[in-house]
Parts: sequence; C-alpha cells; structure tokens
Amino acid sequence: MTAVYRPAHSLSKRLAKHMNAGTLWNLPKFTSAPRDPQERFSALAAMGVEALQHPSPEVLPRLTMPIVGMGRIDNIHSADHLARKHKANGYVLTTVHVGTGFESDGEIDDLIGSVIAASREHKYPIFVETHRATVTQDIYRTLLIVERHPAIRFNGDLSHYYTGHEMTYGDISAKFDAMEPIFQRVRYIHGRIGTPCCMQVALTGSDDTRAFVEHFRDMWSRVMQGFSNTAEGGEVLPFAPELLPYELPMGDEILTLHYAQKQTVKGKAVEESDRWQQAQFLFDIAEECASKAGLKLG
Repeated sequence: MTAVYRPAHSLSKRLAKHMNAGTLWNLPKFTSAPRDPQERFSALAAMGVEALQHPSPEVLPRLTMPIVGMGRIDNIHSADHLARKHKANGYVLTTVHVGTGFESDGEIDDLIGSVIAASREHKYPIFVETHRATVTQDIYRTLLIVERHPAIRFNGDLSHYYTGHEMTYGDISAKFDAMEPIFQRVRYIHGRIGTPCCMQVALTGSDDTRAFVEHFRDMWSRVMQGFSNTAEGGEVLPFAPELLPYELPMGDEILTLHYAQKQTVKGKAVEESDRWQQAQFLFDIAEECASKAGLKLG
C-alpha cells in the first residue's frame, strides 16, 4: 500500500485541518483574514490548522507549521525524484496530478505503479488527486485503476467529479454507491464545493442545505466512513480547503484561474465571497461529517 500519513504522537484515527495555500492567494479587500502574512499564519494555527499545502514553500517566511507538498507525475521517473526531494525537504506528504488523461491503460499502469513504488520505497505518503485533465479525470476509468492497483490512495478533490461529470444527471445515489472503492481510498481531501455547472461556489454558511451542498456532505461522509473502516491506527485524514481566486497577480502578469466567482458591486467586479470565511464553513461541514463517521477531531 502507499505509505500512510501518521503524524508523530497520533494514536487514533482522526480528522485534521490543513490549508491549501491557494485559499490565501489574492483575497478580496473585504476579507476578515489578517493582512500581515505572519499574523495570517498565526491565525491559521489558532483555528487548529496543523499544516500548510503549498506548491513553492521556499517563498514562504520561516514557519513552524509542517508543509504538504504538491507536484506532477508525467513520466515513470518523476515519482521517485519527487519522493526523494520532498522527503529531504521535510514535507510530511505530497499530493500529485498524474498524467494528462490522454494515456493508454498501459501508460496509466506504469505511472500509477511508479507512484506506489516510490511511496513504498521512500516510506513517504504520495496521494493521487482526482482531477480533471489527469489520468483520474474519468470516474469509471479511475474505478478500473483501483481494480488494477488497489494500493493506490487518493487526494479527493471531488468537485472535479461532481461538476466535470454533471453527476446530478441521472441517479446520483447509485453513482455514489459505485464510487465507494474510490471513497475508501481517499487519504487527503481538497475542500471545495461546486454545482453541476460551476466548480467553486460560495456557501451561505456551514448550515447551507442546498441540494449540491448536501451532495458534498454525502460524499465527504462516505469518504470519512471509508477511512474509519479501512485506515490503520494513528492514521490521519487531512481536510484542506482549496478555494482558488478568480485571478492571481504574477509579477507583471495576471493569471486568470476562473475559480472564485465574481459579482458587480458599485460598478466594479469583485469576488462574491470572503474565501477565508468560506474555508471555516467547509471545516465546520467536514467536522460534522467526521463526527458522524466516529472520527476524532483535531
């Protein structure tokens, strides 16, 4: 099996709060988050966040908070190189995008096999993300990957499935039932909620009961119950909100991501919500789902 994430002193299966750095990028001016970067990291710790996921942690100020890595696996040599580098850098685990989605089954087997082998050899957790434009972009094909590679473990970004497959078109409960082999192997969660046609939308609060929110409660509850049933003692399931901005300044350029939606206020287009506050709503929902699954919190 892929190496497990078991932090020091962890004795029981539990849910842990992590934060994906994208949630903190280019927050709107009306955000309730501290403006000073160091104060922001202190506020995360006060919220109970145990680790920060970042694609380039070398640009960060000195942190005591553990780092979760991110990466791509594009060939059979990438996973071993990534595992060596990220473990040497002191990261606690890494989530990866694998391939482009245009691979043959044989090519997929080679890539996934290399991830599992690198994780085992270096005793370093590497979790394959369920993501569009990668080998896991199709639910049915991902289920076949699980059949051929039952040792795989996932970073579940289920918004890519919910929106990308327009899952409400048909019997969604039957689809969730069919996805159980995937849910049972999720060992990291990217927290984001979408509609059948939009990848990332704002919630009215942690008590939001719109149908699409209830669908994510169902999926996350299934993931956490699967984790509770199959995880090893002391293994931890991190939940990391990944609420990306609409656009991100990159030096003299602006990278348009299109994730956060915009609305017009006084003639100016601004993001529709405070992603810092939205992350707390997601944490609240995740803790509710974890409690129902019998997982300890924090």
